[in-house]
Amino acid sequence: MPRVLVPALTTPPARPVGGSVRAFGGATMGTTWSVKAVLPATTDLPALEAMVQRALDAVVAEMSPWAPLSDLCRYNRATPGSWTLLPPATATVLRRAIAVAQQSDGAFDPTLGALVDLWGFGPRAFSGGPPDATDITALREAGGWTRLTLDGDALFQPGGLKLDLNGIAKGFGIDQAAAALDRAGVRSYLVEVGGELRGVGAKPDGQPWWVELERPPTANDSEQTLVALHDLAVATSGDYRRFFDHGGRRYAHTLDPATGAPVTHATVSVTVLARDCMSADAWATALTVMAPDTALAFAAEHDLAALIVSRDASGLQERLSPALRAMLDA
Repeated sequence: MPRVLVPALTTPPARPVGGSVRAFGGATMGTTWSVKAVLPATTDLPALEAMVQRALDAVVAEMSPWAPLSDLCRYNRATPGSWTLLPPATATVLRRAIAVAQQSDGAFDPTLGALVDLWGFGPRAFSGGPPDATDITALREAGGWTRLTLDGDALFQPGGLKLDLNGIAKGFGIDQAAAALDRAGVRSYLVEVGGELRGVGAKPDGQPWWVELERPPTANDSEQTLVALHDLAVATSGDYRRFFDHGGRRYAHTLDPATGAPVTHATVSVTVLARDCMSADAWATALTVMAPDTALAFAAEHDLAALIVSRDASGLQERLSPALRAMLDA
């Protein structure tokens, strides 16, 4: 039997009257996106699809490190001592990133762009192996979220700072897609981008949007976990998503800001549930940087609903934070 998680609701999701589940999707952020929504037969599906695509394209145009003309890249190229006026959406994401960085004592850091490039996980071509330790040290010392100065929507470039919002922007993109559906009057939907999801409402039969929490590829024998996504989002960070192997060691894409290198502890993946996907995305990244015991204690202290998968001599171990475990009793 799978574990079943149900969020605490003050009122159950309204059962849609009329309509059926219709699906559409596209491509974004180097991956795919999809929507399942309860819609009447008269819905202009191509127009709705185009609306969601525009919302996602706007996030890419502002925050992608792979788009040279993006606002993020414009800031990264800015002259030392200059101010860059950010679009409101980018400033919103950066403010949230700074808040998570502060709360996590720097485990989440939006200024790792130069190090991400150095390790071959950004736009720069991969060198084939780990970078030189002196280069890592130099870039780590030049960065750091505490050097960020945001005045309204204007961001100061002190020199050497290179933003990377990949640990939070995809989640924000899902929230923007959901907002587009809300504006179009859609009241029941499930949005997915690259494995991260946000759900609202119920299906015509009254059932919520049931989704299975992502498991590492090697966790075939672990317990299946289903969650009812109503006014809830889910994001997962794992060492199996982007990595390279060198010298008998795996180097995953999540960097530890304290060392400027990929994390080396036993965490395999972290899944976080939150009311918005931007928060779920950022916290999944931050908890992945922490050692498993530290991450579990932090999630308990900050009331984060988290599933932490770690590796030990006996195999993979799953641990649920108190906030996530409480959903089992709902």
